[in-house]
Amino acid sequence: MSKKQTMSGQWISGRNRIKCDLALIIFKDENNIIAYCPALDLSGYGSSEEEAKKSFEITLSEYFRYTVNKRTLAEDLKKNGWTIRKNLKKKPEPPTLANLLQKNEDFSRIFNTYDFQKRSATIDIPELV
Repeated sequence: MSKKQTMSGQWISGRNRIKCDLALIIFKDENNIIAYCPALDLSGYGSSEEEAKKSFEITLSEYFRYTVNKRTLAEDLKKNGWTIRKNLKKKPEPPTLANLLQKNEDFSRIFNTYDFQKRSATIDIPELV
């Protein structure tokens, strides 16, 4: 993975959801396979890549359920380096890979320590309206 690569993807709005392709980093840590999304700082794990992805989907679902119910999704995305414009109808922008490597210690450690594979994950993010 090139350090110049961005984490942003193609956005498709509709029905109170925004589809975004984000990087999902797959790596092995001891006896577990980890699926980690640095743009959201969320992960899942399992004994196989498929189990890790399913665990990640559960984590992601709970994350959105909680932050939408508490009305903190935009604030949390900003804390993770996303650009959220005052005009909430404009699409939020995920942080670049370079930004994540500088500001996210967990991702920097994974990037510099583990052999990993990058997968693209299409994620439905609730619209920030």
